Amino acid sequence: MNSRSVLVVDDEPDIRHLLQEILEDEGYDVSVAGSAQSAQQAIDEHTPDLVLLDIWMPDTDGITLLKTWRQSGDLKFPVIMISGHGTVETAVEATRHGAVDFIEKPVSLAKLLLNVEKALAEGFESEVNGQKAPKQKRLPLIVGDSDYIKQLREQLQQQSTQMSTLLLVGESGSGRALFAQHAHDLNSQLDGAFIQLRCDTLSAANSHKELLGEENNGSVSMGYLESAANGTLFLTDIELLPATAQQCLRQALEQKGFLRVGGTARVPFRCRIMASSRAHAQSAVKQGVLDPALARLLSAESIDILPLREHPEDMPALLESLVNWHVEEEGLTYRHFTVAAQNKLRNLDWPGNLLELKNLVQRILLLGGAVEIEAAEVSKALGIMPNSSAVTVLRHDLPLREARADFERQYLMRCLAETQGNIGDLAKHVGMERTHLYRKLRSLNIDLDKVRE
Repeated sequence: MNSRSVLVVDDEPDIRHLLQEILEDEGYDVSVAGSAQSAQQAIDEHTPDLVLLDIWMPDTDGITLLKTWRQSGDLKFPVIMISGHGTVETAVEATRHGAVDFIEKPVSLAKLLLNVEKALAEGFESEVNGQKAPKQKRLPLIVGDSDYIKQLREQLQQQSTQMSTLLLVGESGSGRALFAQHAHDLNSQLDGAFIQLRCDTLSAANSHKELLGEENNGSVSMGYLESAANGTLFLTDIELLPATAQQCLRQALEQKGFLRVGGTARVPFRCRIMASSRAHAQSAVKQGVLDPALARLLSAESIDILPLREHPEDMPALLESLVNWHVEEEGLTYRHFTVAAQNKLRNLDWPGNLLELKNLVQRILLLGGAVEIEAAEVSKALGIMPNSSAVTVLRHDLPLREARADFERQYLMRCLAETQGNIGDLAKHVGMERTHLYRKLRSLNIDLDKVRE
């Protein structure tokens, strides 16, 4: 469950459902509306944290609906306008009436995630009450008394005065993004947003536009580097960034500025760069997945993030901290892990690290029960988690087409289990572009929500 809710308003069913799937796969609670009337009904029932609003709709256009919300006092959330026929004048008008951003169709996945994350991170200042929407409290993961946690806390505190690049090295799910966010929050020199870029969402073809932005017929579209101005741009799994994008980033860092695609005016480089990697910089260079010069620039300072299995003594503090977070942020009922339950969890391997632990705690709290969570309940919860060691059975009793679909279904279900339902990791593992992967999962009737339960 993610308490950040997004309403997608678009009269095109394919776009509506595609945006819903993409955002749900990123952990958002998404609802959809196909018209202005149904959008109004949706916000009357529940105020979303963000609205993606199409401009051209059959009953009432998006800008008119935006004006209505503003005049009636219903505009208590950020709105990102989307349109297939956008102009500078349309974007300016949308902004004047309260929109926080404008996206053109066809929607770029990387651009969509950037704008949504940025809008939610910055919150929204309502003109009705002059207050910003409440932000979700960060996951409290720097807890415990181990030497590792004490050192990590000290290292992150030291970042409160730094503006140099920072590389966080650790396994997937180990909390690298949250630790980077913590370093950003501590830094008084940064008054801009914390923007996260998942490097596997960029392709060689679109990387320059996504990083640097674009100028086209007087219209300016900001890229990641410019959107993170005066803040932090965090690059998740830098080794997955396409080679052309690595060169582009290196040049921007070296030259302390860049040109937008199609532009002539130099844009100053004004953000702090943090990155994560699953391997140390030199190892990634030797593997041929990271540009040597970029590796040197990014690893000026580096912090090692240990996998959960290497500091099990922090398990009791982590469990208590995660339970309290789910109670405060998601309204779940408080429960407590017994010593026996804690001990059972201490001795697990945790391939999904802190993310896997968070999901397990959430699952147990959602199921409910007595205040004390016993070891037997933990065993039961672990038993219903996807079994990554399941055997794939080849069906010889089916026609070729059906047998192939059955194999693909089993294959993808097992890969989903191994990647803890992370669609980005799954796309990389199976070698498919995300949009095609979504269609494949849908054609095989694989429900991602049920897989993640």
